[in-house]
Amino acid sequence: MIEINLLPGAKRTTRRGVDFAPGAAIASLGANLKDKYLIFAVAGVVLGLGGIAGMYLLQVRQQSAVDTRESAAATDSARFAAVLTARSHAETARDSVYQQLAIIKSIDDTRYTWPHVLEAVNLAVPQYTWLVSIAQTSAVTTTAAVIGDTSATGKAKVDSAKKAGGMKQASAAARKARADSLFNGVANTMTFRIVGQTVDVQALTQFMKNLEASPFIKNVQLTRSDLVTAEGKEVTEFQLEAQTEAPPAHILQTVPLSIAVR
Repeated sequence: MIEINLLPGAKRTTRRGVDFAPGAAIASLGANLKDKYLIFAVAGVVLGLGGIAGMYLLQVRQQSAVDTRESAAATDSARFAAVLTARSHAETARDSVYQQLAIIKSIDDTRYTWPHVLEAVNLAVPQYTWLVSIAQTSAVTTTAAVIGDTSATGKAKVDSAKKAGGMKQASAAARKARADSLFNGVANTMTFRIVGQTVDVQALTQFMKNLEASPFIKNVQLTRSDLVTAEGKEVTEFQLEAQTEAPPAHILQTVPLSIAVR
């Protein structure tokens, strides 16, 4: 740069450039690095930048993996949609057949309940004892009544299905519980009352023991015992409550029935 002095008599000044000393700059930087707070600040910035970069790379990798799995799941869902629909139809048909078989089984199991009970009572009556009446005291169980009822286990399954998946699953669970109740013999158990008279109290005790020994009768209880007069004689009139039960499978023998048609 050229400077012109326009003021006469003024001394000419010479402008010097800035002297650069690398050694002094390095020494100054070293002195500043001796400050521990500055060191911590620099280290924190470096670690923060490194952490941000690592988290970004990790999120990018996870996002890529999630996108890949989502694409695979969508492909599998579209591929197996028809299979799932066919499975649902098959399960519905299976449940319907299962319920129909349960209804048939419940009807078949109750056909011979009273014949077995009457035979067991007839064989259990001791001497000097006669019966006045035998009547069912429990509600008459029909197939429709049993279908409309469920056991405690069935109700628990229905409630859990409602909480888990909605009305469709709850309806399927209800149908399954009703069919299970039929298969488990809900319609086979009934309570009945026996009214009779005897001239010997020991015969009454023997009668109760004989009833309990029958594979078709259980829970025999004496509910009433009074002295009455019958045909001018004093006798003991008793009333028993009992329940039916399903006997073991090896006791009953089933044979095919063949009828000749002409």
